Amino acid sequence: MIETDHFPTPSATATERALVLGYAPAGARDGLAALLALDGRLGAILRTTREPLVGQMRLTWWYEALEALDRAPPPAEPTLATLGETVVARVSGAVLAQQVEGWEALLEAPLTATALELHARGRGGSLFAAAATLLRVPPAEAIERAGEGWALADLTRHLSDPYLAAVARTAALTRLSDALGQHWPARARALGALAWLARLDLTWPTRPTGHPARAARLLWHRLSGR
Repeated sequence: MIETDHFPTPSATATERALVLGYAPAGARDGLAALLALDGRLGAILRTTREPLVGQMRLTWWYEALEALDRAPPPAEPTLATLGETVVARVSGAVLAQQVEGWEALLEAPLTATALELHARGRGGSLFAAAATLLRVPPAEAIERAGEGWALADLTRHLSDPYLAAVARTAALTRLSDALGQHWPARARALGALAWLARLDLTWPTRPTGHPARAARLLWHRLSGR
């Protein structure tokens, strides 16, 4: 099962998140921040909802609200408003709504390895693909796989089932290692930095958020693309 009480809040990684956003081209930073804020809002639904039916209803509201961004001005909801202002001109609301499907997979009971894969693709793969479009980076399998690994690495810390946690960890490391073994173009290095942080979470657990070695690794990625 998922330990929903332990999903991280945005403030838990605020310093490193700000560092990552600084790697993005200036004109795309607000949009990338909005995409990450959307991920945080969807994750908060699972963190604060005990009944799967209620969680499904709340996720459905977000799915429909995101799709509606293609047809109407955004409602008075801060995340949707910012997405409408900074993202939807390049990434449609219908594409953004795919991320909801990734979170819906975690409502499955009992949770299965198949649900983990659906979550990885729907949450992480879709988010990184949307961000790549926003950053004007050509589509690349490595970017989507990095996003899947990023999502699975985060999920690994919140699974109470040892078997599923091990499956998620192995899958995350495989995807992240493959993606980070390639050279990342300068415009995509904010996403590469997110992938590196996810890999460090799994491989350097004794060096938590804010550790100087993590910042140094991100700096090397920014300079070298590796």
